[in-house]
Amino acid sequence: MNGHINPAHVDTDVLKDHGVLLFDGVCNLCNGFVNFVIDHDPGAYFRMAALQSEEAKPYVEAFSIDTDRVDSVVLIEGGRVYRKSTAALRVALHLPAPWPLTAAFLLVPRALRDYIYDVVAENRYQWFGQRNSCRMPSPDVDRHFL
Repeated sequence: MNGHINPAHVDTDVLKDHGVLLFDGVCNLCNGFVNFVIDHDPGAYFRMAALQSEEAKPYVEAFSIDTDRVDSVVLIEGGRVYRKSTAALRVALHLPAPWPLTAAFLLVPRALRDYIYDVVAENRYQWFGQRNSCRMPSPDVDRHFL
């Protein structure tokens, strides 16, 4: 699921040097994941934005990401788009030990991983709640955001 990058719309330096992580900005579970990544990504490899935000829009358009169903975390890395369990597990590869070990789950067939991911995604608002609006990054974590 590769997109054609339009340099007029996206920051190609960000794409060259960072993974871009897009998430459901009103989902408490998703925001918890973002907080976890921030806490375990001291070098700020990941640049993040809510899928619903203006900051994400150029990346959504450049990589033809369907936002009609905001049910997945999306990772853009190396010119490729990863969704669902693959995106989450690839994020773990860039975090300090022991988190890269979770990438062993990439050996599990994607259909099974994504089935479990989908069950959680479909129930995330009921189980974890949701916000009324997307988060606004505080100055101390601003470097992690687009």
